[in-house]
Amino acid sequence: MPARVLPFVVLGFGVVVVSFAAILIRFALAEGASSLAIAAIRLTVAAAVLAPFVWLRAGAEILRLRRRELGLCALSGALLAMHFWAWITSLEHTSVASSTALVTTNALWVALASAIFLRERPGGAAVAGIVLTLVGSGLIFAADAGRATGPGAAPMLGNVLALAGAVSASGYLLVGRALRARVSLMAYIWLAYSTAAVLLLCAAIATGVSFISLPSAAWVFMVALALGPQLIGHTTFNWALRRLSATFVAVAILGEPVGAAILAWLFFDEGFAPLQSIGFVLLLAGIFAAARDERSRALQH
Repeated sequence: MPARVLPFVVLGFGVVVVSFAAILIRFALAEGASSLAIAAIRLTVAAAVLAPFVWLRAGAEILRLRRRELGLCALSGALLAMHFWAWITSLEHTSVASSTALVTTNALWVALASAIFLRERPGGAAVAGIVLTLVGSGLIFAADAGRATGPGAAPMLGNVLALAGAVSASGYLLVGRALRARVSLMAYIWLAYSTAAVLLLCAAIATGVSFISLPSAAWVFMVALALGPQLIGHTTFNWALRRLSATFVAVAILGEPVGAAILAWLFFDEGFAPLQSIGFVLLLAGIFAAARDERSRALQH
């Protein structure tokens, strides 16, 4: 496989794996796990699994990191914790399609912030891709807005939480982009995941969340969430950030709502309207346009 193609293939695989996240979360919620518990266990298991490998390969590097780099890693972890808490909570109140579509609108926030802070000005095709993906997300939201998904569902609250998750995820991607030029992937993701895990565990304990009383099925779904979407999916995103622009990575992640909606239809019979189907097509068209822009830039360099 050509070296220039590999980052796109790896990123695409990561998007497919992450598409299962909302499904596993819904299963865990159905087993009685709270949103905060799911987020905390997801990051804690991921950090624990990574720890021995990270310290064997990057322990010396971590000990040499300066205070500024450690602070940025901690900031990245705090943003990641906020992202998962807000998004997972949103799935209690709105549909999988709306939640994933709104939480992945970070393409807009990342593109704007990248142009201002990282001087990564997107080309014409990338701008067109961002517009298409945002319009697609808007159509999915419009078709699904107000549809209750179960007892206690509050679609407007769920939508607001999903948007909060999008904003915090944008900050996480941008901080990661800035750090990945001088911090290895293993060191960075472990520090970010560990920080997020500690913050979420503290929040869970402070609010009286019980982990001991959770049924074994809930633990199975939470551990699967940590090993699959978190370790495999999100790690591929961080790997790609060193080879592709933060804007393109954010746009590519917008493929998640398509996969998540299809899986929700298969597992939970959450059908989607024709308007949502149009939105999915626009999402994919936007990703394709941004990919062409990214590839043409790579060929010019």
